[in-house]
Amino acid sequence: MTSSPAKSVSDSGAGAGRTNLLGLDRDGLQGFFAGMGEKPFRAKQLLQWIYQRGVYDFDAMTDLSRGLRERLSAQARIELPRAIFDQRSVDGTRKWLLSLDGGNAIELVFIPEARRGTLCVSSQVGCALDCSFCSTAQQGFARNLTAAEIVGQVLYAVDALAAEGEGRRVTNVVFMGMGEPLLNMEQVLPAVALLTEDYGLCLSRRRVTISTSGIVPALRRLADRTQISLAVSLHAANNALRDELVPINRKYPLEQLMPACRDYAARTPHRRITWEYVMLDGVNDSDADADDLARLLGDIPSKINLIPFNPFPGARYRCSSKRRIELFSERLYRAGFTVTVRRTRGDDIDGACGQLVGRVQDRTRRQFRAERGEEVTGA
Repeated sequence: MTSSPAKSVSDSGAGAGRTNLLGLDRDGLQGFFAGMGEKPFRAKQLLQWIYQRGVYDFDAMTDLSRGLRERLSAQARIELPRAIFDQRSVDGTRKWLLSLDGGNAIELVFIPEARRGTLCVSSQVGCALDCSFCSTAQQGFARNLTAAEIVGQVLYAVDALAAEGEGRRVTNVVFMGMGEPLLNMEQVLPAVALLTEDYGLCLSRRRVTISTSGIVPALRRLADRTQISLAVSLHAANNALRDELVPINRKYPLEQLMPACRDYAARTPHRRITWEYVMLDGVNDSDADADDLARLLGDIPSKINLIPFNPFPGARYRCSSKRRIELFSERLYRAGFTVTVRRTRGDDIDGACGQLVGRVQDRTRRQFRAERGEEVTGA
């Protein structure tokens, strides 16, 4: 199903050369206004208009002078991404495929629960890390997202949910969509600042989570610049298996990753690290694997999130059985860990990350080949 933008924004067709202000945090906006000869307090005014009042039209920002509004219209824009597809699962999960400049597309997923609504955002178009169990890895890597494109995802979802009038709202944001956030940290961190800014979306730092596969140098820098929640895409408790599942481990093995994680936990008091562990039948789900995981994590403040594998076309793995996941979870619980099993959501709407964009790209390629008169085979 195709969807139009949830709210009128600055005309993207006329936006070339104008700064998309969604990419600027408070410091960035103060610098932008200083370049216009304006006082720093203008940044606060603009933040409130965009993030607290949901106004993207400069002409409607009535506490700005007419002259300033005209100059903003000439030099700047407030532009959100556009939706190509809008899919709804029977369990309430919502998935959008959003169009970006250059013919690129990213996925955005909203997962409603009784007391919260989690928005899973992308940080890159595709991913370069080539994790063997990940659908996004099959798409390859195109480019990093800008801070404006990251923040634009969140505002798009906020507006779309508000327009439905069903009371659903974004309470948590997780950087667990397409891409590796720490390989785009200089764009991700300004976006995080806007999500947690008092005059921005005002989310608690506990409710914003960056997930990483283990880019150790960036992880060490992250602790110097923010104290948001951290999730680590672990999936194996020994280097040999993790080298296969998460190839970045060959560059940053567990002997480097674990001390960096322990340091991050120590510098973010009262905060646990979430360890993401995809359950793969006969690969990493034995009792011995659970014991190895418990020993690896040791005394690091931890929450272990077991993730049933979500198959995608061409995948070489199967999901562990429900009983095997239960036994694995119980073993970790007896070892003293908090363990959750992620409930499968949205599996009727291309639930695996990267799966929807992959199918759309494949359909586009098939259409192009058909238009050229080439033979197109397959479903």
